[in-house]
Amino acid sequence: MSKVKKVKIEKGYYLFKLEQLLEDKNISINKLMRDTNTDFKVIKRIMTGSMVRIDIIVLARFCDYLDCNMTDIIEYIR
Repeated sequence: MSKVKKVKIEKGYYLFKLEQLLEDKNISINKLMRDTNTDFKVIKRIMTGSMVRIDIIVLARFCDYLDCNMTDIIEYIR
């Protein structure tokens, strides 16, 4: 079962793929939280797509830690 969250907006949608990425890499939210020094609420908002603003510093930290690109975490599709 896919853990990707789809959030529709005016002319497209966002795919929030962090939860699926963590599952694929067998990394828990707690481990990500500890190893990247990121607040649990921030991680949950990125996982669920309930964020208002995208913090590129946090995304860069996740990309470095998970050895991935930003589009592996959040993707916009028109």
